[in-house]
Amino acid sequence: MESTEFTSPYSPNTDADRRAMLDSIGVDSVAELFEDIPAHLRDPVLDLPSPLSEFELRHDVEAMAAENATPGDYACFLGAGSYRHFVPAIVRQLAGRSEFMTAYTPYQPEVAQGTLQAHYEFQSLVCQLTGMDVANAGMYDGSTSLAEATLMAARTTKRSRIALLDTVSPALRRVIETYTQAPGLDIYSVAPDSLDLSDDTACLIVQQPGFLGQMEDMEALSKQAHASGALLVVSADPMSLGMFKPPAEYDADIVVGEGQTLGIPPTYGGPYVGLFACKQKYIRQMPGRIVGKTVDTQGREGYVLTLQTREQHIRRERATSNICTSVGLIALMSTVYMAAQGRRGLRHVAELCYHKAHYAASLIENIPGYSLPLQNTFFREFVVQCPIEPAEINRRLLERKIIGGLDVSDQVPNGMLFCCTEVNTREEIENLTGALSDIGGAK
Repeated sequence: MESTEFTSPYSPNTDADRRAMLDSIGVDSVAELFEDIPAHLRDPVLDLPSPLSEFELRHDVEAMAAENATPGDYACFLGAGSYRHFVPAIVRQLAGRSEFMTAYTPYQPEVAQGTLQAHYEFQSLVCQLTGMDVANAGMYDGSTSLAEATLMAARTTKRSRIALLDTVSPALRRVIETYTQAPGLDIYSVAPDSLDLSDDTACLIVQQPGFLGQMEDMEALSKQAHASGALLVVSADPMSLGMFKPPAEYDADIVVGEGQTLGIPPTYGGPYVGLFACKQKYIRQMPGRIVGKTVDTQGREGYVLTLQTREQHIRRERATSNICTSVGLIALMSTVYMAAQGRRGLRHVAELCYHKAHYAASLIENIPGYSLPLQNTFFREFVVQCPIEPAEINRRLLERKIIGGLDVSDQVPNGMLFCCTEVNTREEIENLTGALSDIGGAK
């Protein structure tokens, strides 16, 4: 009788292959390899359906996927770190080429010229965007870039205290606290209007725009930081740099950012890519790696890994960072996006975000019961003080297929952080304000 035991058609090892491997390492069976694991944990009973053929599995998965809402079904006004922007088709078309999709860390430059050039172009565009001297080939994401910048500032200044502006995102702060716990760095909060930095402060960390959307006076903050001997570390929104002053112009020392806004869809929170740039004199303390351009013995242009201050390379325990990848494929997507948009395109997108956010804010401010508690310049996010709890407002908005803002009641009573980008239409914005009016009047 034919056996009904399931066998995978994709396993390359025969029974004879497995027997040879087991004999080689001196065990009788595969089960013996796992005897150290307690029996009750070794083979738990999984409540799984019977195996399916590829055809049947695809049918089931497609049926489940059809139950999901598509982005076009809902108007979204949620930001707070992950943003909906239009991604031109050229981004996925180029980044999805097999030459890039299958490439790994380019340790061998002679066979990785395309990947290295993509990294080089990414660095160049980040430098143009921020105005800084040098940029690396990417970090995990914006939050870990900021944490790495904090460690870099401490190494550079040989100081142990970190001043964090109180307008920085709580999520960013938590990542910084995690990274700085082991080296024993002391983090303390400061307010923009009463900045008092101690003499042993390594850096002042500023988010621009701030978590609640406010634009800081970067010129004043820069002067105060440098007057105390601290570095100015800026977590900048790269999209805002399409229309606002680049960090180099107010003398920032280290600039980081989240590259998700540059051609990367939200994708449930990742993977993203972190931007990291600094002044030339700090390049030796920069984490990650830098790709450089040179010529070979025949005078032909080529690309190489120029600086590799990682633990995976020669520096070992003296490495500036233990980051193990540059998220190169995501960096390529941002590179294609920036190149395709160009200077004018980025400015146009930034201006659309700015004007749509201000249009939405002006409409909401005129609704009885709602107000804008932070009267200042903002980019694409703003706080609204609501007549009832934001959680209840969001519940009612969702019934109308509107994804509302983030509940920030822990910072502003009944506060909600709304976001508008270029993908929010006038109709969506006016539907939002109409819904808020109805909800506020029915409290």
